[in-house]
Amino acid sequence: MTEQHLINVGKISGVFGIKGWLKVFSFTDNREDILGFTPWVLKKSGETKVFNVLDGMLQGKTVVAHLKGVNDRDQAATFMGWDIFITPEQLPKAVEGEYYWSDLIGLKVETNQGVQMGVIDSLLETGANDVLIIKGDRERAVPFLQGQTVLDIDLQAGKMIVDWDPEF
Repeated sequence: MTEQHLINVGKISGVFGIKGWLKVFSFTDNREDILGFTPWVLKKSGETKVFNVLDGMLQGKTVVAHLKGVNDRDQAATFMGWDIFITPEQLPKAVEGEYYWSDLIGLKVETNQGVQMGVIDSLLETGANDVLIIKGDRERAVPFLQGQTVLDIDLQAGKMIVDWDPEF
């Protein structure tokens, strides 16, 4: 499992109680969905540790989790600030026509006229629609509108075709 294949789903933000529970800042759409993934790959400063999630819950607006082998507050405190990753295989299969952002990042982007625009570096959530950030000869922001600006996505070929003016 290489780092480029791991998906960052959250960060450990604090400790909860005295029995080793952790406060978690979740990046998942529904905060508590992070608890359904196990094991977690924890990373900080080049160090990596893997833990199974034993239990967890929504505690007010905070997600709290108990990891196997983390049984007291002092031990839990050592994981403050660690990032939480999972493997792509842990995600549910995407519905036909839907994509995880992690599947799109790294795709080569070209226009329907064959002009190479670069590679998808990231995506932004704007409320109205997601926006592709494409880095090539310069950075471009292209609305992610399937059937309009996004004409074709071929994950196998690692390519996306867009209807977009490369000069814009």
